[in-house]
Amino acid sequence: MSPFSQNLLFTLQALQVFILIFHDWIPLGRLNDVAAVFRQHGFRRVLIGTLINAIPFSFGLGASLYYWGQPQPHWLWLYLLIAYGILFAGEIESWWLTYFFGYKQSVRAAPYRAMFGNTHAFLPERHGITPNTLHCILHAATLATLIVLLVA
Repeated sequence: MSPFSQNLLFTLQALQVFILIFHDWIPLGRLNDVAAVFRQHGFRRVLIGTLINAIPFSFGLGASLYYWGQPQPHWLWLYLLIAYGILFAGEIESWWLTYFFGYKQSVRAAPYRAMFGNTHAFLPERHGITPNTLHCILHAATLATLIVLLVA
C-alpha cells in the first residue's frame, strides 16, 4: 500500500471512529441531536450501541496505527475489509433501503424523525425519512474506505 493510500485509509478510519464513538454523546451543532437520541433509546441502549459500533473499528484503527509506515499484514487488510463491509451493509440496510425503497418504513420513519428531524440534512425526505448530513458523511467515508481497501 502506498504511503498516500495508507494515510488516506487511516484518516478515513479516524473520522469514522470519531463519529461512531461521539455522535450520540457530544452535541455537534445541527449535525446531531443528542437529547433526541437519548429520549428515543435511553442511556443503556445508547451505551451498548456505542460499544458495539466502536470496539471493532477502534481495534482496526489501533492496528493501522501500530503498522503505520510499514507494510500492513494481510490479516489487517482482511479485518478492515470485513469490518467496513459489514458496517456498509448495515448502513445500506438501516438507511438507504428505507430511503430509496420504503423498506421497513413503518417501523423506522417515526423514530428516525424523532431522533434526526432537527438535524441538518441536504437530501429531500423520501418514504418518511431524511438521511441527515452526519450520517451521509459517515456512509460516504465507509464507502471510500472500502474503495481504498479494494484498490490499494
